[in-house]
Amino acid sequence: MNKTLEDIRTRRSIRKYKPDPVKKEDLDAVLEAGIWAPTAKNGQRACIVAVTDKATRDQLSRMNAQALGAKHDPFYGAPAVCVVFGDGTWVNGDRDGSLIMGNMMLAAHAIGLGSCWINRADVMFATEEGKALMAKWGVPEGYTGVGNCVLGYPDEDPAPMPRKEGYVIRVE
Repeated sequence: MNKTLEDIRTRRSIRKYKPDPVKKEDLDAVLEAGIWAPTAKNGQRACIVAVTDKATRDQLSRMNAQALGAKHDPFYGAPAVCVVFGDGTWVNGDRDGSLIMGNMMLAAHAIGLGSCWINRADVMFATEEGKALMAKWGVPEGYTGVGNCVLGYPDEDPAPMPRKEGYVIRVE
């Protein structure tokens, strides 16, 4: 089978990570995949903030837990997180960001990293604390959180879930 198709079939959301930091070259490969994702009208109206600093990673995890109403680490111990922002003034901002997230998760799997899409980036960055971080990082005005892509070396190998009946409807 084609390597790309095999990676698509075997990628899983990872919810248990080794504590090892993500190697710079691995993170760079994931980011490269993100910036080559298709965007509407090739507008490239998105922004990725890559966080490997433990204090900032922990702050983001705490913010996400607050948005979830939870006490646990919603980032599952992953040592890195890439926050994807889309242009909130552009009708396709969330769609563009979603494609970026997908590319990054597939690239992570292809090079041996685990990943998981963690929701609530929109809620996290609508807060005063989130807006302050966006300003500090230089995220453009009007951008909104699309997703948190947590990354790390997997400490689990989950089995695939069966695909549902009727997923594809053919009109021939």
